[in-house]
Amino acid sequence: MTMLPVLAEVVELISPPEPQAIDQARRHLDSLTKPIGSLGQLEAIAAQMVAILSRVGAQPLNKAAYIFAADHGVTNEGVSAYPREVTAQMVQNFLRGGAAINVLARLHQVELTVVDVGVDAMFDNHISLHRAKVRHGSRNLLQEPAMSLEELSDALKIGLDIAKRANDREQDLVALGEMGIGNTTAASAITATLTGQQVADVTGRGAGLDDAGRDRKLHIIRRALKRHFGSMPSPPEPVEILRCVGGLEIAAMTGFVLGAARYRRAVICDGFISTSAAAVAYAIAPQIKGYLFAGHCSEEPGHRHLLRYLGVRSILNLGMRLGEGTGAVLAMPIIESALCLYDEMATFASAGVSEAKT
Repeated sequence: MTMLPVLAEVVELISPPEPQAIDQARRHLDSLTKPIGSLGQLEAIAAQMVAILSRVGAQPLNKAAYIFAADHGVTNEGVSAYPREVTAQMVQNFLRGGAAINVLARLHQVELTVVDVGVDAMFDNHISLHRAKVRHGSRNLLQEPAMSLEELSDALKIGLDIAKRANDREQDLVALGEMGIGNTTAASAITATLTGQQVADVTGRGAGLDDAGRDRKLHIIRRALKRHFGSMPSPPEPVEILRCVGGLEIAAMTGFVLGAARYRRAVICDGFISTSAAAVAYAIAPQIKGYLFAGHCSEEPGHRHLLRYLGVRSILNLGMRLGEGTGAVLAMPIIESALCLYDEMATFASAGVSEAKT
């Protein structure tokens, strides 16, 4: 696999959580005062988190959410029900504290940061804004690659830098969110190419397209995939998929997932868009999987295919398709609950409770 210089070193440093730590955590879970396996998915969540954190004992988690924002040139093709300027307007809404993700972040004590990777607007300084604009939106992926190689490298590096920031701030559990009108088109193109599924099977209505709008979106994606990859004798490499049909915020999230795994930080993907970035990261470095959680399963049809590709089970299924990191933040108290059960429940031995007969 061709490896960009910006990624080569970090990928070399990624190692999965120790299997022995996971096995030890599972043995501890089996010793707790409950029938074996009776906490269901919570037990797998707890074991994975214990292995990632490499610590024992109840300690509050330091939680954060990063929203990566960028515009998409493909919106010129009418693939979204909303105009392009909504990206910038929603970033302003995030900074004013009025969006769904702000409400949930406040409720669950999650530090929120918006990362401007490529919004087609300029913003004033704000304590919750990280300005790292590569360009004012990606190029129109129907007409040309969404990014040049240099732009892709810059966006990936932004994600890597944000992951280092999360590590420096000792953030244990990080939600991955996004904002970008048109980005379900990019995510659908990525998903179809990575998974080998038909475009129609991985493409939904985005932020509310009608039947005619979805048909137009399907047509645009098929033409774009044929343009960029139709003559290739073998499947394209993940970085080439990202460069040709991705987006600046998706590239930055890809870098973030790789960087978070390098620093052994747990990442909760939100919905379809953030999971498409995680899937590209997984295609580049499969060892990241042990650091990934899926906050929920989106209503976007491609999301289920991505979760299957990653081999990751969603924590929640609430019929959501908002983005912003909302589903990821909603899953945080579930993960915290799993850890508290692991740390605070009595064992059969300590409680003097008889175990099941074998």
